[in-house]
Amino acid sequence: MQNPIYLGLMSGTSLDGVDGVAVQFFEDEHGVATLLAHAHLPYTPELRQHALDLQQAGDNEIHHEALLGNALAHIYADCVQALRTQLAGDAKIRAVGVHGQTIRHRPELGYTRQTNQPALLAELCGIDVIADFRSRDIAAGGQGAPLVPAFHRAVFGQANQTRVVLNIGGISNISILHADGSTLGFDTGPGNVLMDAWIARHLQQTYDHDGAWAASGHCHAALLHVLLQETYFDLPPPKSTGRDLFHLAWLEQQLQKFPPISPADVQASLAQFTVTSIADAIKKYAPDCSAVYVCGGGAFNAHLMQNLSRALTGMQVASTAELGIAPQHVEAIAFAWLAARFDQRLPGNLSEVTGARGPRILGALYPA
Repeated sequence: MQNPIYLGLMSGTSLDGVDGVAVQFFEDEHGVATLLAHAHLPYTPELRQHALDLQQAGDNEIHHEALLGNALAHIYADCVQALRTQLAGDAKIRAVGVHGQTIRHRPELGYTRQTNQPALLAELCGIDVIADFRSRDIAAGGQGAPLVPAFHRAVFGQANQTRVVLNIGGISNISILHADGSTLGFDTGPGNVLMDAWIARHLQQTYDHDGAWAASGHCHAALLHVLLQETYFDLPPPKSTGRDLFHLAWLEQQLQKFPPISPADVQASLAQFTVTSIADAIKKYAPDCSAVYVCGGGAFNAHLMQNLSRALTGMQVASTAELGIAPQHVEAIAFAWLAARFDQRLPGNLSEVTGARGPRILGALYPA
């Protein structure tokens, strides 16, 4: 009997678009995940701004979120169709796992909000949709994030070797895959979120290609020191964060403590802020780590990758492509995997990572 095909759709904190994959999962010597198709659909500037506007309190939020959910369902459906065209005509898709777009993440208040319209997506695609993966973990007292360490352990874990899988999206998170089989994971702090916001303001670009603008400036040591004083970094795991904390207004508050700093130097400082907060977390919680494998958009930022290598002396720093999965596909495959776990009624979280009271089946089903 052929292994079922699952689709995974991921739209992350960087708000650049949706990544989609079609995957089959195996438990044999050939590996856990086989990628059958992939697609990326960028957000329009209007859709991206709509999602950004909902990151903070505003007028008529319920109405605007509902409209965003509908718009997302349509772009998700387009991504599903793009994947279908790459599959064999008789390919049977079991379900779509869709993360949705995070607009609020407040686990300390008992909720997280991933805007989505999974019922509409099921209607548009004619495929079962599994969504809302984070809420069940939060209901059990967990952070609801990060959820990917369980997948990282299944796919990237190596006996007798401590590895770290580092995702640099808008926010950075790490999965520490200890040599003894135990796993720890948490959000280390900002990834690209502050750098993206800063370059959008000053150069009207959505991201700093290859970190070139950051590389053109000089890190402002005093600013970096102040940024690293944020109390989030002193919290022990389990912990998670997002745009609720690290946003442009937060950065502006820190900048007010200094005479004007050139925009390029601020960008250089933000890049080093991302690198230092990641490196500090890895050195503190995984001092025996031999290799760090990077996924997410940050894996394509040469400036970040070079500085990470310098900061993590004695550790190999490489893309997850070295382990067989391209960095832009890892998170989408993870949500296909979570959909498969739900389909099999198996837990999708690691309670030692999220702080939940125990393993839980994650997600909610919207039948076709």
